Amino acid sequence: MAIKTINPNSLSTPELHKILLSAVAPRPIALASTIDTNGNVNLSPFSFFNVFSANPPIMVFSPSRRGRDNTTKHTFDNVKQHQEVVINIVNYAIVEQMSLSSTEYAQDVNEFEKAGFTQVASETVKPPRVGEAPISFECIVDNVIELGSEGGAGNLVISRVERIHINEDYLNEKGDLDTQKLDLVARMGGSWYCRANGDALFEIPKPIFNKGIGVDQLPSHVLESSVLTGNHLGRLGNMEAIPSDSEIAAQKSSEKIIPILEEQDALKKREALHQYALSFIEKNDLEKALSILFCLN
Repeated sequence: MAIKTINPNSLSTPELHKILLSAVAPRPIALASTIDTNGNVNLSPFSFFNVFSANPPIMVFSPSRRGRDNTTKHTFDNVKQHQEVVINIVNYAIVEQMSLSSTEYAQDVNEFEKAGFTQVASETVKPPRVGEAPISFECIVDNVIELGSEGGAGNLVISRVERIHINEDYLNEKGDLDTQKLDLVARMGGSWYCRANGDALFEIPKPIFNKGIGVDQLPSHVLESSVLTGNHLGRLGNMEAIPSDSEIAAQKSSEKIIPILEEQDALKKREALHQYALSFIEKNDLEKALSILFCLN
């Protein structure tokens, strides 16, 4: 496996920007609404964005300096003048309108109107929220941290959530936000986006709910498998206990395992066992898959 190593100081800002945005992805999108001192409304999307705290509830996004001429964006100027922002979440239903709002219109042009969004009055801050957004967060700007003074430098807008508005169409029967209904989108490199929907969504049990045995406790032949991937090993390593002797013995005496263990070619034996175990991993019967793999321990 060939590795290309790069000193970021050897690259131009556009070259480095291209690598960073393609590699660090997908990124959620903050569709940020702000106002200036004259009351002009601005709406612009930023993918340097995430949530960083629940207590207090803090979101951070970064309207970077423009790389081509080192100018600042209206959003950055606005939050410096008036420390309020509404962060609207973007899903697939509004992604094209969101993209249109990124056009660099003049200061007095309202991107809500240009992008065809509904301007809804906020409760605690002056900037309006996007009526079509699945979720909107009214925020007070606690701090703005400027990371540099040259083109491409980020500006961290640390925003404290004061109100949350949720479109109830995106809730499940328990009243929780439903990931599949939300159909969120995220920013990739270049002009690419990705959609959190359908086969792109999958679940992994969180290790925090148990203490897994770890991949290091799997039989050595499993670690060298040409059949099982790192993802398979990670799932098996999340099991809470190694199979008992009785569980392993039961597998060794099964009609399917006996001929596999009788195979004289060690490589063929191992691959056949791994293929058999894989069939149960794909069914999420991890206890049986683990017992099968321990038959060669």
